[in-house]
Amino acid sequence: MDTTVTIAGQTFDHCLMNAAGVMCMSEEELTQVAQSSATTFVTKTATLEARNGNQEPRYFDFAANSINSMGLPNYGLAYYLDFLASEPEELQSRRFLSIAPLQPDELPILLRCISVANFRGFVELNLSCPNVPGKPQIGYDFEQTNRLLATAFSLYDAPLGVKLPPYFDMVHFDCMAEILNRYPLAFINSINSIGNGIVLNGNQMAIHPKNGFGGIGGAVIKATALANVHAFYQRLHPSIKIIGTGGVTCGRDVYEHILCGAHLVQVGTALHQEGVGIFQRLQQELHTEMKLNNVHSFDALRGKVMYI
Repeated sequence: MDTTVTIAGQTFDHCLMNAAGVMCMSEEELTQVAQSSATTFVTKTATLEARNGNQEPRYFDFAANSINSMGLPNYGLAYYLDFLASEPEELQSRRFLSIAPLQPDELPILLRCISVANFRGFVELNLSCPNVPGKPQIGYDFEQTNRLLATAFSLYDAPLGVKLPPYFDMVHFDCMAEILNRYPLAFINSINSIGNGIVLNGNQMAIHPKNGFGGIGGAVIKATALANVHAFYQRLHPSIKIIGTGGVTCGRDVYEHILCGAHLVQVGTALHQEGVGIFQRLQQELHTEMKLNNVHSFDALRGKVMYI
């Protein structure tokens, strides 16, 4: 069975990795993921300077789901570049470094720092954090997205992709895809959490920031994640690969992400709840699902969802 995946000339032995924000804050967490059955990892979304994030409680599990308003806590870009620099070049070339400019004029500085550090892997530009008070999700501002991508590709020529928020309107898929197709993106990552939900814990909000509003993740968002993966699979140039994120709790969920068009598949809430052992379980369940459906490679499965 061929489970290899190739993005921008880099080959991964299978498709499973962590989602940014889970098991990726510290060197210790990243090392745990690196030593697990995951094919690679993505770092915590890094800003220019370290951030404490929002006031706790800012994360809450409910069943196989979660709500969070973390507020981009991270140790700063230099911390993650130093950790990545400690890895052998062969491994580093398959790692994902997530970044977020809090202001548009920070993007050139972030990319310059990455270039100076000679990072050889993938950069993921996060356009979709819904949980920083006073900061809109860039991915819902199409003109701003276009400006940022124009800036990025005028300054940076190594593999770069974007993390997108969920979209809910066909016109928005069309508009965003038209913008993305203008640029030599290596990948898109779809979706981030569904922004500004509310979960109650008894008679009170489950989290503190933003008076209880936070991003929803976990099993409940799978339908929206699959819709976004497939909508962009239909619209994007084939050279732009898709990382599917959202709702993965079992091997069948991974199978469905690939069936809808994903190359890599990220695990967030379920990884937080189960730990890094989930990668081996998901791999085994995915192989079982592929055998049941007489599918022998990811390439034979990808995007082949049938319409009725």
